[in-house]
This record gives sequence, structure tokens and C-alpha cells, in this order.
Amino acid sequence: MMRLVVIALTLCATSIGQRSVAQDEHSAVSRNVQQRIVKIYGAGGVRGLEAYQSGFLVSPEGHIATVWSYVLDVEPIVVLDDGRRFESKIVGIEPALELAVLKIEAAELPFFEVGKELNAQWGDPVLAASNLFNIAAGNEAASVMQGVISGVTNLDARRGVFKTPYRGKVLVLDLIANNPGAAGGAVADSSGQLVGMLGKELRDATTGVWLNYAIPIDALRRAIGDIIAGRATTAPPEETPILPRDKSHNLTTLGLVLVPNVLESTPVYVDTVLKESAAEKAHLQPDDLILLVNGVRVGDQKSFTELLRRIDRRDAVSLTIQRESDVVPVRLVPQ
Repeated sequence: MMRLVVIALTLCATSIGQRSVAQDEHSAVSRNVQQRIVKIYGAGGVRGLEAYQSGFLVSPEGHIATVWSYVLDVEPIVVLDDGRRFESKIVGIEPALELAVLKIEAAELPFFEVGKELNAQWGDPVLAASNLFNIAAGNEAASVMQGVISGVTNLDARRGVFKTPYRGKVLVLDLIANNPGAAGGAVADSSGQLVGMLGKELRDATTGVWLNYAIPIDALRRAIGDIIAGRATTAPPEETPILPRDKSHNLTTLGLVLVPNVLESTPVYVDTVLKESAAEKAHLQPDDLILLVNGVRVGDQKSFTELLRRIDRRDAVSLTIQRESDVVPVRLVPQ
């Protein structure tokens, strides 16, 4: 009888020890993921939209991947896991992927490797790390939730349920991940390897259903690599000279009237398209949001007019616009 009790106690102690080791390993993985998460503070939006979101480090030199959103209408402030604050620059965006890459002046930072092929599958356990609800404002660690991938499917907002420019595969998550501030956070597997980026909040206005999802890193890998390597930058070329006003483009030469410029950083929304203008022939419409001019990011109306000053009015102008949930390229040919 005593032998059976000893054996039972031994087995119980072994089980407790194994659980303790597993918990320690899980905590270590969670902490490694948290150290690669950053808090991003930028512009707020109308109707009380939050002025913060999340991101994650993708290089030791301070490159950060995040969701492209209204928060980035100004050059954002980035706060690292250890509480250090940096001013950042937007070095590239890919609107169709809802991706932006920022850069801070730092070195030897912990980061996620995006070059590895990782095929996330249904049922895989995952960790979702982000600064949801702005809980971590300084050197507090980002929030981490544990769940599983409940499905891998294609997202197509053209069907009118969810509004987002992204078209492609998404990881549907069995956890409440897409809360205010969580957009741009990281989704990692059980070993801490990056498998996806948390998307924006998506809600079906008819049913009130929220979609908790992540964009697979496989869909973002090439764009992130191209931006970091300088092959797909959307920063304005500094060597391009400003032309005399009578030789450069302006709103009138294109046939555009923008919404009133009443904010410090007013987005480039089209208010009116002039009749028989280049803009009308290119089928621009009121409420179109101009994102890129000849591949260069447009931050606000001031930067838009400055970019036009660098383009000869005899040359065509290529724009990338967002029209509702679609990202559309257009080409304006001068009269």
C-alpha cells in the first residue's frame, strides 16, 4: 500500500513539474514576442477614432511593420517595449495590402524574421500580441492572448459585408484580437515565429458581427522586404527639383478641387472634379482619397501640392486612390 502511495505521489510531482516547465517555456515565448511589439501614436480621426495602434519590429535597425491607417496621417511616435520613445518616418506603404513600414533611428533591436516560409494551418495554436486599448503606454509589456487559427479563407470586401482594400487570404482567429489599438500587432506560433499581422477592426454593419483575423505574413513578406531594401519606397526623391509655378502641375491643371484644408494634416480627399479636365477624363470622383502621386506617398494636402510642384505640367500624373474599399490606379493626362 505504501509503495502505491509513493508511486502516486511521484507521478503527481512529475506531472506538476512538467506543467511548470511547460508554463515557463510558454512565458518565455510570450515575453520574446512582447519585446518585438511597439506602440504607435499618431493622428486621431473623426467620431472619436483612436490615435494609436500597434506594430512589430522586422529588422534590428528599427524597421517596423504595421497596418496602414489614418493614425499614420502624421509622422508617428513609436514606443518600444523598454519604454524608449522615437520619432519615426514612413518609408513605404502598400495600400492594397494595408501595410506600412516605419523606420526609427535605433540598432541591435529584437525583431521578427519575415524571410522564413511559415504555413499556418487550421487548428494551429497562436499568440496575438498588441497594444489593444492602449493598456501599455510606456515600458509596460504589450498584451498577449492565446488562441487557435479557426480557419484560413479568402477575404473579399467587394461583397459588401466588410470594408477593407485588402483582398486575399486571412487567418481567422478564435480569440477577440481585433480591438481598438490592436491593428498592426503580431500573431506568432507556439515557438514565437511570426505568422501574421493583426488587421483593422472589421464589422458587418448589418449584423454587428466582428471579424477577428490576421493577414498572413506570406502575403506581406515580399512587400516588407522590397520596402526595407529600398526597391519599393514611397518617400519623395530629394533630388527632384521644384519647378517654377508656370511650368509645374497644380490643382487647376489637373482639374481638381479638394475638401477644405482646415486641419493641421488634412487628408487629400477630392471635393469636386472640374468639367472637361484631366481628372474628369480619368474618372476621378468626389470623396476619392489620393494616396500616392507617381508612386510617392501623400501625407496631406500640403505634401500633395508640393509633389505637384515637382512634376512638369506637360507630363502625365499617376495617382493611386482609395474609393470606398477599393484601391484604384488612375492616370491623368494633361490637356
